[in-house]
Formats: sequence, C-alpha cells, structure tokens
Amino acid sequence: MSERLEAARPDGRPAIVWFGFLAMCVGMFMAILDVQVVATSLPTIQSALDIDPDQMSWIQTAYLIAEVVAIPLTGLLTRLLTMRWLFVVAITLFVTASAGCAASSSFGALVAWRVLQGFSGGTLIPSVFSAVFILFPDMRQALATTIAGVLAVLAPTVGPIVGGWLTETYSWHWLFLINILPGLASAVLAARFLPKQAADPSELRHLDGLSLLLMAAALTALELSLKEAPTSGWTSAYVLSLLAVCLLSGGAFITRTLRRRRPIVDLGNFGDRNFLVGSVLSFILGIGLFGSVYLMPVFLAFIRGHDALEIGVTMLVTGVAQLITAPVAVALEKRMDARLLSAAGFALFTIGVGMSAFQDPRSDYDAMFWPQVVRGVAIMFCLLPPTRLALGTLPADRVPDASGLFNLMRNLGGAIGIALIDTIIYTRSEPLGQDLWARLQAGDIEAATFVGVPAEIISRHSFDADTMATLDPLVQTAASVQAINEAWMVVAILTGCALLSVPFARRPAPGEERQ
Repeated sequence: MSERLEAARPDGRPAIVWFGFLAMCVGMFMAILDVQVVATSLPTIQSALDIDPDQMSWIQTAYLIAEVVAIPLTGLLTRLLTMRWLFVVAITLFVTASAGCAASSSFGALVAWRVLQGFSGGTLIPSVFSAVFILFPDMRQALATTIAGVLAVLAPTVGPIVGGWLTETYSWHWLFLINILPGLASAVLAARFLPKQAADPSELRHLDGLSLLLMAAALTALELSLKEAPTSGWTSAYVLSLLAVCLLSGGAFITRTLRRRRPIVDLGNFGDRNFLVGSVLSFILGIGLFGSVYLMPVFLAFIRGHDALEIGVTMLVTGVAQLITAPVAVALEKRMDARLLSAAGFALFTIGVGMSAFQDPRSDYDAMFWPQVVRGVAIMFCLLPPTRLALGTLPADRVPDASGLFNLMRNLGGAIGIALIDTIIYTRSEPLGQDLWARLQAGDIEAATFVGVPAEIISRHSFDADTMATLDPLVQTAASVQAINEAWMVVAILTGCALLSVPFARRPAPGEERQ
C-alpha cells in the first residue's frame, strides 16, 4: 500500500496534478456548501413539500448522519478504489443524489436522496486533505492545504447568501441543481489528471462487517442524541438511551478494531503524539468554527429579523478577511514552528469569538464587523498548522485513514458545539428574562438601556398590566440576546482550551517531514 501511494506523487508535469487537485477541491466545496444552502431554505422546502414541522430537521440530520459515518471510511475506500477513483465515484454519486433531491416530490424521497448525498459527500473532504500529503512534496503542501482550507471554511460563510439568493430568485430546487455542472466537471478533470494507481480488491475480502455496523451505530446514536438533547433534555430517557448505545457500540468497535490486523479504520494513528494533538485541535476548531457560523444566523434571523440574503451579506466579512490572510498564512507556515502558529491562531480565534459575547438587541453589521475580521484572520492559522502537525509526518500509507479521523474530529466538535449552544439558548432564556424583569422593576437603568425600555417608565416605577404586556416582547428578545451572548462566551472558553494541548506536540526532527 505504501508503495502505491508514494507512486501517486508524480515526478514530472506538476501542473497536471494541480488540475486534478483543484478539481477535487471544487467537489469538496460543493459538498460543504450544500449543507449550508439547504439549512437557510428549510422553511421554503417545508412549505413546498408540505412537511410536518417536527420532521423538517431530518432533511439536514439524514445528510449529517450519513456524512459522519462515511468520513472515517475514507482510508478503507481509498485502499479499495484508489484516491483517483474514490473521488470520481463519490462526486458522481453526489451529483446523482443532488439531481434526485431536486426532483423529489415527497419528504421520504428527499430524505433518501439526502442519505446518499451525505455519504458520498462525506468522503470528499478527507480525500482532499489526504491528497495534499500524497500528491505534493513538502514545499507545495502549505499552498495546497491553504487552497483546500480556504474553500472548506469559505463554503459555510457564503452558504447563507447563496442559499437565500437561489431561493428568492429561482426556487428551492436550485439548491441542489447548482451541484450538477461543477460536480460533473470536477469528476471529468479528476479522472483525467489525477495520478493512476492500482486498486486493491483484497480489501473487500478482509472487510470487517461487524466493526462497520458498530461504528455506524455509535456515530448515528451520537448524532441523534446531540440533535435531541437541547429540546428533550440531556437526562431524558430517549437521549440517555442513545448515549448508551453510542458508548456500548463505540466501545465494542474500538476493542474489536484494535485487535484486527487490517481494521476498517486505523485507530493506531492516535498513538502518534502529533496526530493526537492535531486531532484535538481539529475537534476544538469544529466547536469554534461551526459554533460561530451557527450563532450568527440565529442572532441575525431571530433578533434582527434579517432574511437569508441579508445574513449572507453580513457574514461575508469573515470570508473576505480569511481570503486576505491566506497568503500571509502560507508564507508563515513555511517558516515558523507549527506549534507556535497554532497557538497564535487559536488565541486570536478565541478573542474573536469572545468579542461577540457583548451584543445587545440592536447589534447589527457594524457591531459584528471586527469580531468577524479577527476570526477570519485567525481561521487559516487554526487550520494549516494543525493539519501539518497531524498529517505531515505520517507515512503515506497511513494518511488516508488519518485524514478521515482528523476531519471526523472537526465534525464531531461542531455537532457537540451546536448541541451545547442550543442547550444554553433553550435553558437560559427564561431565567435571564425573569432576572431582567426583576432588575427593571427595581429601577435598574443599565438593564433598561440594554432592553430598550424608555427611561420615563423606569423613573415612574410604573409596571401595570398594560405596560408589562408592551414591554414583554422587548424583555424576551433581550433575554434571548443574553443567552446567545453566554453561548458565545462558552464557545470562546472551549476554543481557548486548545492552547492547553499545543505544548504536548513535538517539533518534527530534521528530515522527518515527508519530502
């Protein structure tokens, strides 16, 4: 296997390989973008297909569960099909599923196509990041990682504006139809320009079906529990049952996998200290990145009343800052210790997240501008150096499995982060509202200014039934803002915890990084 993967790195015509790699990046971008553009237009899809509101979230959940199961299988599928044909097959299935989603006339059909779409899309992200370290020599890896990283984090940023524009200008079907032409083009280019390798059909003979089922059960149960916990409660029977299934299935999977000579996922990669630290950083980045991309639309939609297009315009600031910073990140990443850059990146990202924890009900584009700039500048330093820490010193034959695990950690961090955010918003809004009422009735001017209560009402201490009915929407909105601010602060604290893991990484010895 090692020989086959090392042979994938060409000695001549590097431009040809770049064409193939860029085709892979386009496919990855479409897969990530798909999640966000659909999320912003769920109400439109619900109305068009007459979906029960309680079932609407399954349009996203079905995709995410299939995606998270597929991601760790990237190594196995790469060995079975080769990197080239895995990408071609995956993007072809993704395009087919996208067409099926657009043609769906019922909820059941849409969910079924979303499962196929999620599974095929799930292999695209780790395939691209493993290609960085398989296709390119060390001097080109920083640039390749930057291209992949920019597209990976840019897609959630531009998703709201793309989804809102497509839905308002055309119809919800175009949320899926936009995948078809770029997807087909990337499949053709990848088939033409990616290096040819020999497939290994023996992987099928050694496939551990039971381990596959255990892994799928553990990840599915975890995703479902995180989806339901904020509304049903973390101690509800349903959530606790799902967590029990996750723990039992996951424990059995780990035990069985570690004993296999040819496991479906090489968990032994976690024995490499730098891969372990890089994976921890990836997990924490998932909390911060997915959390911030989730919290901003929540605030802008439910507090400020903006539509998807307006939300997208506001969130473009992060993407622009990220694009401007990318060349600087590449230059520094080639010259500085990855541990120092990682620490600086997460410290800056923590500051950017924490800056958003002081919003009031009137905060809008101007108040969100600088926090987004800080986060946008930091993102590439939170992605490039940890990726090199995790994958840069591993042997080529271990990179596909390791890339799957590395990217899985980021997705799991995002899922857990969003579940924590929803829990804070759902559970803290009511007590915060009660506290605001108490402060208003006590004549607290600071609370009145935050809520937006006219000063004369506070000065009169007049809180009759009519006044309270008039002020109640303002107080409830202000309480929601305070709960969102608390969520921002929790995400900032968790993101800052990344700094604790960085000292455990070791500096690669001279010549250790693969050339």
